[in-house]
Amino acid sequence: MNPILGIDFGRARIGVAISDELRLLAHPLETIPANKDAGKRIAEIIRERKIDKVVVGIPRQMSGEIGVAANEALEFAAKLRALLPCPVETWDERLTTVAANRALRDAGKKTRQTRKFVDQVAAQMILQGYLDRESAATPAKEIPG
Repeated sequence: MNPILGIDFGRARIGVAISDELRLLAHPLETIPANKDAGKRIAEIIRERKIDKVVVGIPRQMSGEIGVAANEALEFAAKLRALLPCPVETWDERLTTVAANRALRDAGKKTRQTRKFVDQVAAQMILQGYLDRESAATPAKEIPG
């Protein structure tokens, strides 16, 4: 199996994470500036890493409604669908950036140090949630006794 890419879209920065080939674990990959070249960089990663699928986090409001940030992420996902040769899915990512900030702070990182990494960690959390759901939906193979 080829890896899956996870994306945490933001107005200033886009966090990117990648799964292992078994699609069990997500790892931070890089942070991309959110500019006109972002889609091109993601397409390069897809090609270089032989990515099978992209998962874009959609930051729904706590009520489940779609707000401004979620609409922007949905628009970005639509742009990626037109640009990339692989499927692009969306994933509910409520509070992943908050959780990423907390995880980095708990690891002893100062806010100024984490600015570069928080988007990658949020993307990792988005992708890990997706991978966990996928593995739970796949029945385990029985081991012959």
